[in-house]
Amino acid sequence: MPGLRVLFMGTPEFACPTLQMLLEHSGVEVIGVVTQPDRPKGRGQKLAHPPVKAMAIEHGIHVYQPAKVRTPEFIQIVLDLNPELIVVIAFGQILPKSLLDIPRLGCINVHASLLPRYRGAAPINWSIINGDCNTGVTTMLMDVGLDTGDMLLCRETPIQPDEDAESLYNRLSLLGAETMKETLEALIAGQLAPVKQDDALACYAPMLKKEMGRIDWNQPAETIRNLVRGLAPWPGAFTCLHGQTLKINQAALAGSSGEPGTILKAEKSGIEVACGQGSLLIQQLQPEGKRKMFAADFLAGNRLETGTKLG
Repeated sequence: MPGLRVLFMGTPEFACPTLQMLLEHSGVEVIGVVTQPDRPKGRGQKLAHPPVKAMAIEHGIHVYQPAKVRTPEFIQIVLDLNPELIVVIAFGQILPKSLLDIPRLGCINVHASLLPRYRGAAPINWSIINGDCNTGVTTMLMDVGLDTGDMLLCRETPIQPDEDAESLYNRLSLLGAETMKETLEALIAGQLAPVKQDDALACYAPMLKKEMGRIDWNQPAETIRNLVRGLAPWPGAFTCLHGQTLKINQAALAGSSGEPGTILKAEKSGIEVACGQGSLLIQQLQPEGKRKMFAADFLAGNRLETGTKLG
């Protein structure tokens, strides 16, 4: 019996475990992969394949890279492919109704939050920035809204106290693949029961911008630490030291008090800075134009006086 004809749409590393699951699933035939165009990368700004494209090429799957998916030319390509299902995860473009209506089983999106919370582009980051204890993955039937479609399956996971956006991203990418596999098997068995989202419970996770990372030392230490965790590795939380940008990559809570932004201690274990409530121990940082380093390495080449003001 031929497998379900599936068109996959995704771009970053986050989407790769789900594509791998589909490629290995005996009930599926991946008929093509749609991803974003190649982008310049690194210091040399050479064009680089998105991770999903690299995986598709490795498995001999045809790749489509439309600048915009809503053009009549691309809609015709999908009509000709005649998919029964489109699976979308971290693709990076909003799909028009003309595309959503093509597959007979609809379009299923894998979203990295417990919908209706954190609809939008950066759910992983915002769940940490806001100090949430739990997050998860939701599969949903797509409609023309921004992550507003009927929910299919939700899988919850705790956010560990020391977890940052990068490590949570890696964990949720695997949970996303598992949740999509469960969704697919329920779909094939005719056991899916879509549930409408409660819009009254919705909140949004807008795209990240560099300026969001500027630390306000008048905030409580826990709020600042959540910002550091939530913006790692990009765009990164930052402050200023002697007129230069200083990125904070890793920090812990400490219990001292003082004038917000003032360095209370500078030792090998970390640089302690007073906050609006409590203090923050900076453990790993990145001076402007230099590599990431632990506090001890930074202090070996930079004398920091107690009472120095950051920001």
